[in-house]
Amino acid sequence: MSIDGFLVVDKAPGMTSHDVVAIARRALGTKKVGHAGTLDPMATGVLVLGFGIGTRLLQYITDGDKSYAATVVLGQSTVTDDAEGEVLTSASAQELSSISDEMIRGELAKMHGVIQQRPSSVSAVKVDGQRAHARVRAGEDVQLPAREVTISQLDILTIRRRESSIEVDIEVTCSAGTFIRAIARDCGHSLVVGGHLSALRRTRVASFTLNPSVTIDQLKSAEFEPLSIGEVAALTFPIRNISEEEVHELSFGRTLVLSESQEITAAMAHGQLIALLSNTDTHAKPIAVFAAAS
Repeated sequence: MSIDGFLVVDKAPGMTSHDVVAIARRALGTKKVGHAGTLDPMATGVLVLGFGIGTRLLQYITDGDKSYAATVVLGQSTVTDDAEGEVLTSASAQELSSISDEMIRGELAKMHGVIQQRPSSVSAVKVDGQRAHARVRAGEDVQLPAREVTISQLDILTIRRRESSIEVDIEVTCSAGTFIRAIARDCGHSLVVGGHLSALRRTRVASFTLNPSVTIDQLKSAEFEPLSIGEVAALTFPIRNISEEEVHELSFGRTLVLSESQEITAAMAHGQLIALLSNTDTHAKPIAVFAAAS
């Protein structure tokens, strides 16, 4: 089996993204495995793994937008902003009955577009070199500063009224760095009843979806066919097909004539990724070289 490539894993609940990487390392027989964007233990869905040379492309995939299906629970706030954390506040039945569907839709609509969002205190964001979630578990009161994110889609699918809560199923497409838990927290806070997330499934990372994907059992038993570096490059970047002469030039780190696209471009030859190119004022400069001239 090639030790350079990618897998799209459908992460199971109750495990960390690092757990999945550890399983992949055993299955692939290499320590050089990384992922494109952490999923919380509670969350399921798309976790893109890169291995071997593929790890060099992960940063570009991580920076892509993402899509989620989630369930917001209104009526309780928790320390982790999800169902796994200690309950901080609970709303009364009377308070919940005063919240109309229109009020819920109105608060969630305010989060559509470019907004300032405060990350969850138990996120992987670093504070003075230490993960925020580690500081919270050590007993600190961590309040992270808000940052700009873009939520390009926030659709309400269903609103269900329970005895002690209101459940709202949503679909979200957002920029990297957006916290779905924060959407639940902020909606509950605005409605003065508290809110948290009870379910989260990532359905897309950049161009990668659950179809096709590999289950954890398939990963453990090595029952999968990895995506090649070239296939992933074609899904991630504009393609520039180059000549053998240009392959030779890139293998020595030399520049090419400007690419038509102003974005980072994948220089390909015979379906193989040769380099990533970025336009300067006068030339297309290789920012990463993957294959040398034969």
